[in-house]
Amino acid sequence: MIPVSSFSGKTVALFGLGGSGLSTAKALAAGGASVYVWDDSQTALEKATEAGFTPYDLHDADWSLFHALILTPGAPLTHPAPHWTVVKAQEAGVEVIGDIELFLRERAKTCPHAPLIAITGTNGKSTTTSLIAHILREAGADVQMGGNIGVPILDLAPPAENRVHVVECSTFQIDLAPSLNPTIGVLLNLTPDHIDRHGTMENYASIKQRLVESSDFAVVGRDDAFCEAIFQYLKKLGHSVVGITNSQPHAIGAVRCEAGALRRTFALPAMKTVEEALFDLSQAPALRGAHNGQNAAAAFSACERLGLTHDRIYAGLKSYPGLAHRMEQVARSGKVLFVNDSKATNADAAEKALLSFDDIFWIIGGKAKEGGIAPLRGLFGKIRKAYLIGAATEDFAKTLEGAVVYEKCGTLDVATAAAARDARASDAPEPVVLLSPACASYDQFPNFEKRGDAFREAVEDVITGPSLDAPAAAPEAEKPQDEPI
Repeated sequence: MIPVSSFSGKTVALFGLGGSGLSTAKALAAGGASVYVWDDSQTALEKATEAGFTPYDLHDADWSLFHALILTPGAPLTHPAPHWTVVKAQEAGVEVIGDIELFLRERAKTCPHAPLIAITGTNGKSTTTSLIAHILREAGADVQMGGNIGVPILDLAPPAENRVHVVECSTFQIDLAPSLNPTIGVLLNLTPDHIDRHGTMENYASIKQRLVESSDFAVVGRDDAFCEAIFQYLKKLGHSVVGITNSQPHAIGAVRCEAGALRRTFALPAMKTVEEALFDLSQAPALRGAHNGQNAAAAFSACERLGLTHDRIYAGLKSYPGLAHRMEQVARSGKVLFVNDSKATNADAAEKALLSFDDIFWIIGGKAKEGGIAPLRGLFGKIRKAYLIGAATEDFAKTLEGAVVYEKCGTLDVATAAAARDARASDAPEPVVLLSPACASYDQFPNFEKRGDAFREAVEDVITGPSLDAPAAAPEAEKPQDEPI
């Protein structure tokens, strides 16, 4: 825990006790603050009571007593309308901040030069955060990783000169952190997301921009118009910035992913350039796909800036195991690779996995999102067979009809066994049993993590049990099956 001493002897209001909220309340109390906690959830209030706090309904509070409102990132600050606690705080002239800001104030007070790497972007920020942390740990650094990636930032060890904090930041967290000033700021990409909470795409982009603009050194993606504009703006300001790209092969100084490898082009006098081959991503099994090329380029750039040698960075890239439930390679059995991409809860997310593999035995289904899997038609040629589970079975079968052989399996364990059987019997050099459901999990599982865990267990069953060693099933009939197995 990082005790928040910057509010010692002061009274603060805290709304939102789920996620990082209770952690924040404990850190404030440990630092000597008097904390008035509240939440709209009775369960959350009961947990706070068990932790030793006495909930106080902030509707009835005298807001002139408070020095700050500590707001959960889940509550709106501006759009579609400010949360009612924000309105009360603004009327009383009380600042509204979040747990990232509390960390920043402790860093400024106790160790202002402690290295901080902050990562944001619409997609890939969790992978990039964990990849940077992994590379640094493998190189022997003292690393603390948290923020939006899962561990509340105030649950980490305190800032220190020889300790690197690697922090994933959502837009909501950035919005509540006016003092944000990372040593290295990383902005991966920008596509429309959470517009309901930010009003416009321009507002959303401006919040992301603040993370890199306030950094000592910025790493910025150059593959979308908004990020390219931010990159050019920082260059014009004279800010220390490097680009990363998958789409600009002639971008001078940018680390780019090209044909599955990291490369960089340097400018020389007399209009000459020199190419630097950095790293072949085929040596990093957990970093398949163009999207992971961008993540690897960002991690390389950040770690190089921090002073790591290329050999140490390459060693970390090679040994990176990947994030759980995100194209996670959970096992191999003979030539068959099993991949857990349970986090792919919509077609856009599943697309990344389909682009990363060939000869796919695809497990899909659950509670379907709008549009289903129709946007993935262009990738159906990569799929040897599909295995349908859950509530989306009938809708997905209609989409696949005539294009992909499929089997209605009902449940995940049945689908995993069937896919393993067929993958083993196939003539593919590396058949991939891929759970990338393109659906929410809520019809059969409480969340995508539990679904991914169930897939791991099912894979272990088919590998250690008789299923994979039994005689191969007869070749699948060309006509898709119409009945559950």
